[in-house]
Amino acid sequence: MDHKVFNPLLAALLLTSTQITVAGPLLDKWQEHRTQRQSTTNPSADAPKVLRNLAYGSDPLQQLDVYLPDNREHAPVLLMVHGGAWRIGDKGAAAVVDNKIKRWLPKGFIFVSLNYRLLPDTTPVQQAEDVARALAFAQRQAASWGGDSSKFILLGHSAGAHLVSLLAADPARAKALGAQTWLGTVALDSAALDVEQIMQRPHARFYDKAFGAAPDYWATASPLKQLKKTATPLLLICSSQRNDSCPPARAFVEQAQRLGIRAQLRPEDRSHQAINQDLGLANDYTQAVEAFLAGLDSQVAQRLGINP
Repeated sequence: MDHKVFNPLLAALLLTSTQITVAGPLLDKWQEHRTQRQSTTNPSADAPKVLRNLAYGSDPLQQLDVYLPDNREHAPVLLMVHGGAWRIGDKGAAAVVDNKIKRWLPKGFIFVSLNYRLLPDTTPVQQAEDVARALAFAQRQAASWGGDSSKFILLGHSAGAHLVSLLAADPARAKALGAQTWLGTVALDSAALDVEQIMQRPHARFYDKAFGAAPDYWATASPLKQLKKTATPLLLICSSQRNDSCPPARAFVEQAQRLGIRAQLRPEDRSHQAINQDLGLANDYTQAVEAFLAGLDSQVAQRLGINP
């Protein structure tokens, strides 16, 4: 296996006990990589129609998969960004895709899962720009898939949640790269909403690899610092099982609300991995996410069978 996958994982396992508490997302990713790698990329008789490895840039990692529902006339589009400490992860991982497409394809949603360039070859800010480029590409192609370019919703988990939060905080970043306005953003358990605070306190070593030592860059990469009044509506899910997840998420939501932004926080008594994997199962958590989605657009609400 590529050394880029294993080096940060071994580093995480060598952390002190204090750091291991903070490094839950990376350790969860290590477990997920071992146990959840098989995904919907394996064909089966009832597999959905998928457009695989569509290139939105010139780098081999700048690709996305498009999962198509049977009924896709003017379909809303969910665009998903995987996690992995900005260094690992894959658009086809089971926890990223499976339960979500089982839930939302039958309701008439298109589901897009994307890859982006990874550390150490790029930075988190450049990764957010990759997400913006993927969004712009998908919006341009949406009509050919049966989708509606005006009805996109961003989702991201862990590092991916940081990336979508960074774009949502200041949508001008994505618009500068060709993206249109999107309806809203769902961030699944990012602890990296206030990068400055993370870097100024004891923290897991993988944050150093992601954000370096320059305070100016910390601010540029921090969703909280970049939060503007023009931010999209946001739903932040945080794991109440982690001591570093809900406090920054709560601070972010409170600041967004002070700016007049529609922002909601939902703590979940689930692990970092389960917050990603369990979304789409028939549970109160999925229903709460769908309630947020329904409030973004009447046609989205209709697809979900919800009266907003």
